[in-house]
Amino acid sequence: MIDLALARKNPDALRAAYKSRGGRYVEPFEGLLEIASREKSLRAEVEELRAARNAYSKRMAEIKFKGGASGPKDVVETAGFDKAALASKEEELGVLERALRESALGLPNPPHESAPPGLTPEDNKVVREFPGVSAPAGVKPRDHQEIGERLGILDFAAAAKLAGSRFCLWRGAGAKLVRAIIRYQLERHIAAGYEEIWPPALVRPEILEGTGQLPKFEEQLYKTGSTEEQEGGALYLIPTAEVPLTNLARESVLEAKDLPRKWCAYTPCFRQEAGSYGKDVRGLIRNHQFDKVELVWVTKPEDSLAALESLTLDAEGVLKNLGLRYRVIELCAGDLGFASRKTYDLEVWMPGEGKFREISSCSDCGDFQARRMNARFRRAPKQPLEWIHTLNGSGVAVGRLFAAILENFQQADGGVRIPEPLIPYFGTDRINPRVP
Repeated sequence: MIDLALARKNPDALRAAYKSRGGRYVEPFEGLLEIASREKSLRAEVEELRAARNAYSKRMAEIKFKGGASGPKDVVETAGFDKAALASKEEELGVLERALRESALGLPNPPHESAPPGLTPEDNKVVREFPGVSAPAGVKPRDHQEIGERLGILDFAAAAKLAGSRFCLWRGAGAKLVRAIIRYQLERHIAAGYEEIWPPALVRPEILEGTGQLPKFEEQLYKTGSTEEQEGGALYLIPTAEVPLTNLARESVLEAKDLPRKWCAYTPCFRQEAGSYGKDVRGLIRNHQFDKVELVWVTKPEDSLAALESLTLDAEGVLKNLGLRYRVIELCAGDLGFASRKTYDLEVWMPGEGKFREISSCSDCGDFQARRMNARFRRAPKQPLEWIHTLNGSGVAVGRLFAAILENFQQADGGVRIPEPLIPYFGTDRINPRVP
């Protein structure tokens, strides 16, 4: 959530920030300022009436103590306190406070000043590229769906029978390779100092609000019915492990000496992909259920930009170690995600499509999520509390990595070579073509 004190003190800075995101948030920001002005004015009236009430209470106590004969009517007149007016103004203030919060929750994170200018993906900046492996000579690149179906390891027809479109079922060596990819990533990140977490796949609404998925992306979430056991009603299936991992810091006061905190988790993820009808319907690129290994950092404010570089290198190392061609893109201000102030995307080369595909997005959210979660830290005893900074990134998306391996390591005979770092987890160095 944005800093409301900054919005009041320096609205021009935030106006400029939202213009850099493309301008569509400038009008909602002006609406927030209008609500904030009314809330401030009404709060002053309420505080004045509360002061009058306190003076009235104090005067009544004095009269009773002295045994005086002055009645309540005299006291009301001298104190100038109007009980009905206070009740009415407090109710009106509560409405404005809720409206102010709802307005603030609908505004994205202002971009960091170092985010490149621009409005569309075409304005994103290529930071670096790793060349990776080359396909064997004479191999005509096929896409991963064709490769997987020829090998009998991907079965989209069976998945559609079970769940409908945009789901996948892995068979035999395919399921084994998915398991190997997950184990490889987790053990690599744990060795780099991440604490492994196995979180719930269902969370309460306020947990999604804390990381910015609610209320903005309600239509993309899968929501369960309410249960008697669950206070507050419905639960939501997580769209990413970022949600439960980041909320581990929720309603907490951490000690500076314990920062940074680094968490990783493998989870299934669920998104309705609303508004993407007709896009990437083939293969594993954009499914309703997918798997990810997620990385989350919690840091002090002055450390978060450096932490973003480290987190990105951790995700990048997965691709580099496997020998995959990839590039690192820095997103321009207009292409940033809702909760991010600075983002690097990792894009892996897909020879079957002849294009790069996003496989990880590593973001520094600053204190945006911390304000929504009430997550703070203390530098030393008796020091004031400060907001933590949160970062997240896929380390990396399992299905897309599976697809990249099939396309980049396909062989002339129709089989697939297993990258060397995965062999200890997979057991062999190849997936052989099926015998006719």
